[in-house]
Amino acid sequence: MTNTIIVRAPTEADFDQWLPLWEGYNEFYGRSGPTELPVEITNMLWSRIFDAYEPVHGLVAELDGKIVGLVHYLFHRVTNNIEATCYLEDLYTDENVRGQGVGRALIEAVYEKAKLANAPQVYWLTHETNATARKLYDGIAENSGFVVYRQKF
Repeated sequence: MTNTIIVRAPTEADFDQWLPLWEGYNEFYGRSGPTELPVEITNMLWSRIFDAYEPVHGLVAELDGKIVGLVHYLFHRVTNNIEATCYLEDLYTDENVRGQGVGRALIEAVYEKAKLANAPQVYWLTHETNATARKLYDGIAENSGFVVYRQKF
């Protein structure tokens, strides 16, 4: 056991290790059982990650040869800047490796991707009750204080 975290782009061969993490992420946010995402959404996300024309990107974290974390992010235009900004949409680590730096490594890798793209910032949302993640986030980013409103259709 080396405890060296390797963050890299996923390959199509990683699907079987990525999928349980993606399902764990969705379960954490209440998307399981009757509210589970349709398989078409999962398949579309996976294909978008490998499509050069899509703004959706992904990275995985490997520890001792096993994928133990994922992050999905995208670049989008904003009205207050010329460059696209970076939205970190999904972040999840295997429960067995939490607290070992996997989440931080994934976020820092997204920071590097954003810098390479000349994005002025990386931002993300989390639920106010996600205390474990917020401990990490409070140490590596600024809480903007914004409250999110939405209307589902």
